[in-house]
Amino acid sequence: MLNQFTVDRFFKVGVSVVLVGLLAACASGSKAPKPAELGANPALLGVRTVWKAQVGKVDFPLAVSTSANAVTLASSDGNVSSLDAQTGASLWRIKLDTQISAGVGSDGVYAAVVTRDNQLVTMVAEGELWRTRLSSQVFTPPLVAGERVFVLGADRVVSAFDARSGKKLWSNQRPGEALVLRQAGALLAVNNTLVVGLSGRLVGLNPLTGNVVWDAPLATPRGTNDIERLVDLVAGVSREGHVVCARAFQAAVGCVNTSQGNVIWKQPASGGVGLSGDEKLVYGVEADGKLMAWRLSDGVLTWTSERLRYRQPGTPLVLGRSVVVGDNTGIIHFMARADGTPLTRLPTDGSAIVATPVVVGTTLVAVTRNGTVFGFQPE
Repeated sequence: MLNQFTVDRFFKVGVSVVLVGLLAACASGSKAPKPAELGANPALLGVRTVWKAQVGKVDFPLAVSTSANAVTLASSDGNVSSLDAQTGASLWRIKLDTQISAGVGSDGVYAAVVTRDNQLVTMVAEGELWRTRLSSQVFTPPLVAGERVFVLGADRVVSAFDARSGKKLWSNQRPGEALVLRQAGALLAVNNTLVVGLSGRLVGLNPLTGNVVWDAPLATPRGTNDIERLVDLVAGVSREGHVVCARAFQAAVGCVNTSQGNVIWKQPASGGVGLSGDEKLVYGVEADGKLMAWRLSDGVLTWTSERLRYRQPGTPLVLGRSVVVGDNTGIIHFMARADGTPLTRLPTDGSAIVATPVVVGTTLVAVTRNGTVFGFQPE
C-alpha cells in the first residue's frame, strides 16, 4: 500500500498524466504516522547563519550547482541565479519567460535548465545563449561538463548538446517501463564516462558518442502492475573514486565499480531519496525516515538511527563528522557519522528543504520550498 508521501511522484511516459487519483485512493483511510519527537537540541556542534537570500518558490526537483565560490540555483517561475557562497551576494540573475521543471546544471561558465514546455535553455552570466525543444518532459537537472550539456528525459532518451551552439551531438534511447518518477534521476560524469540511471540499471556511456560502455543492474522490475515494477534510480549518488553508489526507488541500494562496470554489492532498501558517503560508509534515508549506514566495501548494514522517523528527511550530505539532512518542516539536522546520534539542528523558514544541501568552501548552503537560501558556517 502506498502512503501519502508517494503521491505526485510518478509520470506516465508518453502521456502527461500524474497518477494522483490512483495513488490518493491507495492513501485514503490511512492516518499519517506521528513524526519522531526531537527533544532538546543537543547543540554539540557550533553552526551559525552567515547570510540569507531569496530566489522565489521552488516546486520542482531543484539541484544546487557549485563551482569555485558560487552556487547556481533556480526558482519555479524562471529565475536562475548565481550567488557568492561566502556572502550570499548576487553574481548574476536571469529571468526566463517560462516556468522551470528541472535544473540547475552548471560548470561555472554555462548553466542549463529545462522548462515546463520541454525546452532546454543554456545560459552564461551575460544572458541566455540558446534553447531547443526536447522530445519529452525532463525532471533531472542537465549535466554540464566538457562544454557539453547532457539531458536525461522522462522517455529515457539521453542526449548531448554543444554548450556553445546548442547543436545536438547524439542521443541514446533504451527501452524501459511505462512509468518514471517525477523526480530527478542519476546523471553524472565519472572520469571519462557519462553515468546514467536507466530503470534499475546504472549505465556507463561514452560522452563523445553516446555508445554504451558498461551496464550494471542494481534492481530488477517485479510485480504485476506499472507502479510495483517501478525501480528508477534516484538523484543523489555517493562517489568515492571509481565507486558509485545509488538507490533504486523503494527497491535497493548498491555500489558499482565504474572502471570495470560491475556491481560490487546491492542490498534491499525501501527509500525514495538519494545517498551520500565517505571512504568507509554510504548513508541513506528509508521511506519511513530511518537514517541508515552501509559499509562501502561490502554493503553490510553498520547502524540505523530512528531519530528522524516519519519526518520525511531528504538526501543526506556528509560534512566533517556529520551527516546533514533537511526535513519537510525546514529543520536541518546534523547527525554523527559514527552512529547517527544527533549533534545539533537548525531551523530555517518553516518550509521543506527542497534540495540536497551543498558545501562550497566552508559554507553550507540550503534552500527551502519558499525560496529562502541559507548560508551556514559550521565551527
